[in-house]
Amino acid sequence: MSLETRRCRPWEHEISRRRMLGGMAGAAGAAGLGGLGGLLQPAVAEELAKNDRQVLLVWLDGGMSQLESWDPKPDTPFGGPFRAIQSSLPGVPVSELMPRLSQKMHELAIVRSMKTEDANHSSGVPKILRGHPKNRGVTYPFFGSAVAKLMGPTESGLPPYMWVKPGNGGFISKHTGFLGAKYGALALGDGKPPDNLVRPDSISGAEDAARQELRQKFNRRYADRRRPAFNEANAYVYDVAQTLMKHVDLFDESSLAEKDRRRYGDHDLGRHALLARRLIEAGVRFVQVTSYGWDTHGDNFNAHASRMPKVDQAFSALLEDIDERGLSDRVLVIMMAEFGRTPRINGSVGRDHWPDAWSMAMAGCGIKPGVVVGETLPDGTDVKTEPYDIGHMFHTWYTALGLDSKIVEFMNGTQPLPIAHDDMAKVEELLA
Repeated sequence: MSLETRRCRPWEHEISRRRMLGGMAGAAGAAGLGGLGGLLQPAVAEELAKNDRQVLLVWLDGGMSQLESWDPKPDTPFGGPFRAIQSSLPGVPVSELMPRLSQKMHELAIVRSMKTEDANHSSGVPKILRGHPKNRGVTYPFFGSAVAKLMGPTESGLPPYMWVKPGNGGFISKHTGFLGAKYGALALGDGKPPDNLVRPDSISGAEDAARQELRQKFNRRYADRRRPAFNEANAYVYDVAQTLMKHVDLFDESSLAEKDRRRYGDHDLGRHALLARRLIEAGVRFVQVTSYGWDTHGDNFNAHASRMPKVDQAFSALLEDIDERGLSDRVLVIMMAEFGRTPRINGSVGRDHWPDAWSMAMAGCGIKPGVVVGETLPDGTDVKTEPYDIGHMFHTWYTALGLDSKIVEFMNGTQPLPIAHDDMAKVEELLA
C-alpha cells in the first residue's frame, strides 16, 4: 500500500468535538444510521436504538384559520358564523367544524400563541419548515431533511423522509439546504409509488443482484478519492430504492380494510393520511402529508365548512390508530401551516394572512397531552400571553425526539451550526 493511499483524507475529520459530545449526551440519531452513527460507543448506541422515534407532519398549505379551528371567538365582531363547542378538555372550546377532534383534545397539545414574522407564502413556508434560524449565510434544511440527517433511517432501511402530496411526485432535493441532496424528500404524488418500483419480469432476481453488486463496485471506485458528497446521494437513492421495492405492498389499496377507508374519508387528505399511517408503521422516519387550498382570501367560511370536516375526519382517525397500535410513545404528530388567518373579515368575506396570532396542534411522543399553551386577545387580533415563534417549536420537537437542541449541531463542512434558533428554547409546558 502506498503512502498516499494510507494517508488520511481531510474530509474524514470534519466533525467538531462539541458535536461528538452533543450526539452522545443528546441522543443524536439512531445507532449506526444517522447523526454520529458509528462514532457512538456500543453502550450508547444500544440505548439510542431503544429510543427510535418518528415524525408525522400534517401540513395545511396556505394557512388554516385558527378562528374556525383551535381558537374560536364566537359572538365577537370577528368571530364568524360558526359556534364553539365544548371539547373533552374541560373549559376549552373548539370550532363546531371539528366534532371528532373536539373529543380528542385530552390527547392533544395546542399552542394558541404562535407569533411569527412572515405573512407571505413564498418566504413564510420555508421559514416555518426550516425553523427560521438565525441567518448565517447558508440555507437551512426543512424539518424533514433535518430529522433524516440527525436520526437517519430506522432499522427498516426505508427512505427516512417521505412526502405524501397531491400532484407530482419525485425526489425533492431543494428541502435539504446545506445538508446535500441525500436528505431530500421522496414525494409520492397523489399517494402513488415511484415509477418502475416493480422489477420487470424480464430481469431475474439473480440478474438484478449481480447488477447491484457491479454498481456498488463502481461507486466505491469512484468515491475512493473523492469527497463523499460527490457520490453519496446517487448511491443512496439506489440503496433506498432497493429497500422500497421490498415494500411495494404499501401502495396496494386493495389490501386496505373498508372500515379504514370510511374512517379516514374518501378524499385526498383521507387517502393520503391513511397511506402516511402505513408508512409510519412500516418504519419511515419522517412522513409529511400536505393538503392544499387553505388560502381563503375569499369565501372563507364556506371554504372552511367544506375543508375542516376532512381534516377533522382524517386527523382524528390518525390519532386513533397511532394510539391503538401502541405508537404514541414513538411517533410525534404535528398539524400546522405557515400562519393563520386575519380576525378581520375582508370585503370578499375572506380572511387574509395573519402570522401575528395563530394556532397549531401536536401529540404523541414526548408531548404532554391535554394542554393548551397561550391565549389570544378576546377579538383574536394579537397574543395576550407569551408569544412563541417557530424556533421555540423546533427546540420543543427536537427535545420530544430525544435530541438536545442546545448541544447537538449540524456540520456544514467544518462549520458547526445549531439545529434550532440560538436565542429561543423549548416550551416546557408542552413536554411530558
